[in-house]
Amino acid sequence: MYLFYVPDIDKRQELNEEESQHCVRVLRLSTGDNILLTDGRGTTYEARIVNPHPKHCSFEIVSRQEQVNKRPYRLHIGIAPTKNIERLEWMIEKCVEIGIDEITPLLCRFSERKIIKPERLEKIMVSAAKQSLKAYMPVLHDMCSFDEFVNSHNEGQRYIAHCYEQDKRLLQKEIKPHEDLVILIGPEGDFSEQEVATALAAGYVPVSLGSSRLRTETAGVVACHTAALINEV
Repeated sequence: MYLFYVPDIDKRQELNEEESQHCVRVLRLSTGDNILLTDGRGTTYEARIVNPHPKHCSFEIVSRQEQVNKRPYRLHIGIAPTKNIERLEWMIEKCVEIGIDEITPLLCRFSERKIIKPERLEKIMVSAAKQSLKAYMPVLHDMCSFDEFVNSHNEGQRYIAHCYEQDKRLLQKEIKPHEDLVILIGPEGDFSEQEVATALAAGYVPVSLGSSRLRTETAGVVACHTAALINEV
């Protein structure tokens, strides 16, 4: 069953225009058909279509289920946007499919992209969450500087993945299951040495994502997937 996203379901029982068009014109659902909804906060609803209007399809709730597929940890990835924005879009799509809670674009010393369009990225997140039947919608934060991010996140497990020669272990050997974690991924030119030093001074643990040198977007997906696998125990 196709999943529809209705963040304001507690205020109105109606799909927005985009969701209504997909429901009525693409899927050709009509009065009396059942649909699956989520508020993006962990609750799913089984509902029945009342008025299949292509701009404001209304429904009535039949049943609800709370905390659907809730994970025992929260994952927040801070990542420097790639010069080619399509690479970042791909990374966000895959991380949402795997399971992520927060994403923050970072402005770093060697960043090649300093501006993003959050509206486009949020649409990709919603689409990926619906496709993978996620009941929790991740949060996309505004872009912030590396120092601002590091200084404002000082709880839980914190890791910084970088390519400098340094004593560091594989991420999968550092993660403690069922605990919240933050992972920093740098730009194509890596973090600066000063940024790494700043993170370490703030309590971040240096980690490796493997022997291969990964693109930024690949590193983001690998970090996300590693966290998901470790937390499957």
